[in-house]
Amino acid sequence: MTLWNYADVWESIADAQPDAPAQIHGPDTWTWAEFDRRADGVAAALLAGGAAEQDKVAQYLYNGPEYVESMFGAFKAGLAVVNTNYRYTADEIVYLWDNADVVAVVFHGAFAATCEAVRDRLPRVTTWLWVDDGSGPCPEWATPYETAAASAPGRVVAPWGRSGEHLLLLYTGGTTGMPKGVMWRQHDLIGALETSNGREMPDASVPTAFADRITKPGPLNLPAAPLMHGTGLFNALGVLVIGGSIVTLTGRRFDPIELLDTVQHRRVKSMTIVGDAFAKPILAALDAEPDRWDLSSLRVLLSSGVMWSKENKAGLLRHAERLIMVDSLGSSEAIGLAASTTTAGGDQSETAAGTASFKLSSSARVVDETGRDVAWGTGERGLVAMRGYLPLGYYKDPDKSASTFKVIDGERYTIPGDWATVDADGTVRLLGRGSQCINTGGEKVYPEEVEEVLKQHPSVFDAAVVGVPDDRFGETIAALVQPSTGVSLSADELIDHVKAHLAGYKAPRRVITVESVNRAPNGKLDYKSLKRIAIETSS
Repeated sequence: MTLWNYADVWESIADAQPDAPAQIHGPDTWTWAEFDRRADGVAAALLAGGAAEQDKVAQYLYNGPEYVESMFGAFKAGLAVVNTNYRYTADEIVYLWDNADVVAVVFHGAFAATCEAVRDRLPRVTTWLWVDDGSGPCPEWATPYETAAASAPGRVVAPWGRSGEHLLLLYTGGTTGMPKGVMWRQHDLIGALETSNGREMPDASVPTAFADRITKPGPLNLPAAPLMHGTGLFNALGVLVIGGSIVTLTGRRFDPIELLDTVQHRRVKSMTIVGDAFAKPILAALDAEPDRWDLSSLRVLLSSGVMWSKENKAGLLRHAERLIMVDSLGSSEAIGLAASTTTAGGDQSETAAGTASFKLSSSARVVDETGRDVAWGTGERGLVAMRGYLPLGYYKDPDKSASTFKVIDGERYTIPGDWATVDADGTVRLLGRGSQCINTGGEKVYPEEVEEVLKQHPSVFDAAVVGVPDDRFGETIAALVQPSTGVSLSADELIDHVKAHLAGYKAPRRVITVESVNRAPNGKLDYKSLKRIAIETSS
């Protein structure tokens, strides 16, 4: 059976529309021919560095043209890519790249100091491609990315060729504490994205099938969300396979003014955000200057990963009444589980259902822990499950793979852990994850990881970490801290202590002093009670 891989698909599109835009960043545009040629250079450099079939290439990058371009190059060479959260500390980076067996790293210059600090701890990594961002000179141990991108005289194909079996690894914090690498075969990822976008997968026995369906340059998509996460990356990949173009912002911090300026200037058609964490500041900018921007080109605004409130959707529609807003339920392991669509005059499924309510896709169902469908309209709780194009499992973690990917009624399903009930009309109401995983602005935080760091501080006897509601980020982190005897706690000092050991988004926003966190004799915490205390104390 012939299977699709991204390198072949994108090369056929580049042949079909060489002069169409493929990537746009600030004032610069790269055509599909340039996208293809530069990726060949990256592929040649990776192979020259000694990479073998399905070796892993880490992308330690902010949003920019090098992100997807280096991915294209890795796929041309038959290699697997590994996303890297650029907020991670050095120790977190070492864990990730060691777990993923990384042999090559593409990194922005701003991360050179971190790469320097971890090089000796990662002996597998032999190739470092440095992306110049004006932050300093190229280290002597790295190769300038531009040199690599300009190095190939023609199409590059490794001796082992390309295959739809080749992998993309998407690492996610999930609910298990340490990051896990979700293994997507390229063919399955293409199929999952095609299905979620309402398109039929082209026949893989026809090499030009994707290019043949393109009659003009495709739409411009702006991933406001980081490409290092599935929300931004998956939507970008979906746009590229229809011959579209990816528009990336130049700023390193989210700026709604830059975003709106770019939408107007570039005539962006679709955009990807992460719920209210993005929508709220966008709406505030529009409300402050309602006549400043022409948003008539923007038709689709898609969100995934965190709550997107009805109030903010309604506010955005006041400024762009033609907008179609899609609130997507999905995860790194399950693309297109369910969706809710809001428009100004059409079907507004969320108007009746409310936030965190969705209509399941035809490939999804809600089952109890035995695999039986829950009864609609009864309030019975179940887990959202999905079949179809799925990942193979988690990299080097067969136990976690077995617990997430199960066979029900003879078909393989992924069950990421989202609990829900189903109304009599089929509306699915999300209840959250069964674990204590905190979702803050789309970033997953595992409480025990933060608790262990807090307890390393000499003033802390014990600690518990919970998520508390936040109207922008969905949840923010609160720490309930039991001080050591005779010691006064400094909230700022504890927050700085966490930031010194973990990514900044994992640090608590609030520190609450308590007499005891009331651990049970078996060491477990009553997170439900602790969360209630945190909410009451914060209000």
